[in-house]
Amino acid sequence: MKALKDILYKVSMNAVSGDTGISISNIQFDSRKVENDDVFVAISGTQVDGHNYIFKAIKLGAKAIVCENLPEDLANGITYIQVVNSNEALAYMASNYYGNPSENLKLVGVTGTNGKTTVTSLLYRLFKEAGYKVGLLSTVKIMVNNQTYNATHTTPDSLTINSYLNEMSDEGVEFCFMEVSSHGIHQSRTHGLTFAGGIFTNLSHDHLDYHNTFAEYRDVKKQFFDGLGKEAFALVNIDDKNGLVMLQNTDAKKYTYALKTYADYRAQIMENQFSGLLLKLNGNELWSKLIGNFNAYNLLAIYATSELLGLDNHESLRLISQLESVSGRFEYLVSDEKITAIVDYAHTPDALKNVLETINSIRTKNEDLITVVGCGGDRDTTKRPKMGHIASALSTKVIFTSDNPRTEDPAKIIEDIEAGVEPQNFKKTLSIENRDQAIKTACQMASANDIILIAGKGHETYQEINGVRIDFDDFEIVQKYLKQLQK
Repeated sequence: MKALKDILYKVSMNAVSGDTGISISNIQFDSRKVENDDVFVAISGTQVDGHNYIFKAIKLGAKAIVCENLPEDLANGITYIQVVNSNEALAYMASNYYGNPSENLKLVGVTGTNGKTTVTSLLYRLFKEAGYKVGLLSTVKIMVNNQTYNATHTTPDSLTINSYLNEMSDEGVEFCFMEVSSHGIHQSRTHGLTFAGGIFTNLSHDHLDYHNTFAEYRDVKKQFFDGLGKEAFALVNIDDKNGLVMLQNTDAKKYTYALKTYADYRAQIMENQFSGLLLKLNGNELWSKLIGNFNAYNLLAIYATSELLGLDNHESLRLISQLESVSGRFEYLVSDEKITAIVDYAHTPDALKNVLETINSIRTKNEDLITVVGCGGDRDTTKRPKMGHIASALSTKVIFTSDNPRTEDPAKIIEDIEAGVEPQNFKKTLSIENRDQAIKTACQMASANDIILIAGKGHETYQEINGVRIDFDDFEIVQKYLKQLQK
């Protein structure tokens, strides 16, 4: 049990009714989880308004209510706290409830459209190999030193974040690397956390179903850097014009990285092959097993971060050279028939363009590049024709298919993608709604030395159709069909 008044530290309040000196058991924002002596935080979500469940929460035993709008009838014996922003209040309350665990370790947040998972995951591996206890909060998984947990969101809710950070603190974790999504920033999930540093990777077309405009999307990302303290570092990619925008109002120490521009941390690509990259990184040569220009940026961010966190440069370079690709990020195999299959999470126009340009820069052009790609349902529809345009322009052949259609008609999603194909590329395209069949067809179309790119789902091991998740792993499926060709 903890005193409510202590948990409310830093929360912006408009009104208080009742006793804030009471002890509460837990914080809940889902009324279904409320038990005796809990405090319920009513949040106005995009689909559900928690204010409609205040009475239910009290009935289940809530002792205190935190809300933006007070109910007309206040129940006897219940403490009500009217706050400016429920999401922000929940973030501060969660941090206070767990004893502000982010202060006990060096927490680094990574934000940007692409590269967040690769940068956080490889920083986790790098520091683990360097002998430290490390934490990871990523799209793919959550790690508390050696303990693995499943991830459900890119940036979890405030209670979940602080619960894991508290566990990390108890385990003696020294560093934690965390993906910071635009949704997470906008919904104040990172408020109340003490960050040792922030990294900006890049910004391109994504999530405009949620943020409405690109400027709004950019400005939400910027809020993360605006909130960094003067003891923290802000590391940004200035080959992206939005990098300097992120630094405009931050109190953090400012650092830059780039491949094309003068920066604090620079790299030059000496060789780019399917076997890896040879980089000249701040004057040091580095061979990496990772592939492509986009990974050169990721490796540069990783190297810079390791130095800013105090790791020895030579040790860092040695460990970086041993790092392997993250699951579902340019993950590839070569069949006995000499067909190369690549699985990548590229689900934005910019990410798809980066992957296809990387493949085209390496291949000899004597082989076909067959791309299998779709777009998710119930998400940003404006990027669909852009994806169709890029895939058809940069591939020899394209199969448009389903990704996670969710509650949308897969045929309609494919229609939206097809709208971006220019007339001269029509003959390159084929549409197969069933993703399994699309991958099988790509394998049957391929000949020796051809390359198959399966884009959009990457590490995901499921397909979501009308609220139901079915097992579906792109890598396993392409592996299966390529093996069948060998018989």
